[in-house]
Amino acid sequence: MKKTIIIIVVVLVVVASIWGFLNYQSNQSSQALLDELQTVEAEKGSLVATVGATGTVRSNQSAVLTWKTSGIVGEIFSSIGQTANQGDLLAELLKTSLPQNVILAQSDLINAEKALENLGEGFDALALAQAIETVAGLEKSVLDATQHLYNVQAPPTQKDIDQAESTLVLAEDRLDRAQSDWDKWEDAGNVVLVATMQGNLAEAKTSYNNALYRYNSLIGGSMRVDVDKAKADVALYEAQLEDAKLDYDVLLAGPTEGDRVGAQARVDAAQSTLDMAFIEAPFTGTITSSEIKSGDLVSAGTPAFRIDDLSHLLVDVEISEVDINRIQEDQDVVLTFDAILATEYKGNVLEVSKVGNSNQGLVTFKVTIELIDKDDQVKPGMTSGVNIVVSQLENVLLVLNRAVRVEDGSRVVYILDEDEQGGIKTVKVELGVSSDMYSQVLDGELSEGDTVVLNPPTNFFDGASNGGPFGGPGGGF
Repeated sequence: MKKTIIIIVVVLVVVASIWGFLNYQSNQSSQALLDELQTVEAEKGSLVATVGATGTVRSNQSAVLTWKTSGIVGEIFSSIGQTANQGDLLAELLKTSLPQNVILAQSDLINAEKALENLGEGFDALALAQAIETVAGLEKSVLDATQHLYNVQAPPTQKDIDQAESTLVLAEDRLDRAQSDWDKWEDAGNVVLVATMQGNLAEAKTSYNNALYRYNSLIGGSMRVDVDKAKADVALYEAQLEDAKLDYDVLLAGPTEGDRVGAQARVDAAQSTLDMAFIEAPFTGTITSSEIKSGDLVSAGTPAFRIDDLSHLLVDVEISEVDINRIQEDQDVVLTFDAILATEYKGNVLEVSKVGNSNQGLVTFKVTIELIDKDDQVKPGMTSGVNIVVSQLENVLLVLNRAVRVEDGSRVVYILDEDEQGGIKTVKVELGVSSDMYSQVLDGELSEGDTVVLNPPTNFFDGASNGGPFGGPGGGF
């Protein structure tokens, strides 16, 4: 009996020793694991969420100025770095080297401006007086032609015939006397006398022929050809009178809007041709490039200057369709430059494109950012990294993204808890806005001051996704 009791005691001592040793080893192992854990205290703070991109600096407005015609460069009035106001003359071509149409444009411009000036003064008094005289003359011609038509159409009276016969007899007698005088003095040798006799004879012949024609018309009735000609004369003079009255009305009313537009167009065309010999600043800016020297032979299209409006510097970036709805105008932006070390610049979103661009299946939207605190170090063409602030929260509970895991479809973090086996406890969290490093804790079992485990042992979350926030790669979302 005593032997049995001794054996039982020995067995119990051995078992107790083994259990104590294992328990000691377990405690030592757990303590070692706890000592290796990386932890951080959950606390409240500020959270800034950004969307990052890369773009290139450009000026607010830029233009390459080229020659519009050929010639030899004359005087140059601007140089690189100089500010030019809109309309300033930058360079000109030698007048003697210009094409003929450009040289003649000066004369065309003077004539066109004079014509436009005359239109502005209303009607031309001299032209109006001439129009009045023309109308009066044509009115008399119409009356005379109408009377003549009446005469050739009316039957002659005996009195008309007797008068025509008497006129014919007198004309025949005058012709005989003139012929006799001519025969007598033709060879007299007196040049003046001969010329006088010759003129008298020609006049007498004309009078006789007219008298004979008149007499024959009366005794034979009006010829059809005379009536037709008289009608045609009346119609012609009436048409001319109508045109003359229309011209008079136009002069009296003065120039129309169409006349003024046409005159102004001729002025503009002449000025445009003349301006081909010059290069002017299209807007106020800085000359950033000069490609010409005096004496250069140039042709149409040859570059002369580049001008940039540096009063505003802009950066265009492409934002993914995933993030574009988080971008709004006037949002703050932080800009950095590879060429400017350890310096951050401020900016804001100036414009957000309404239409996306597709490139190899990726859809992006153009966003334009304006630098607010630019200086001389920032130049067009530089590469800029931009971070657009899409959300900024104050005094919110934060958790490091690397501490978040996904377990059974829920986001969890691990905290130290002495009351839990192994000293680590799993708590669920509901997250809100995130940055690259932190996420906002909206709800859950995590409290301010809890010690969050960043690298819990794998046996504490078997089956849980890890290695990054929310089961993804390390970093924010």
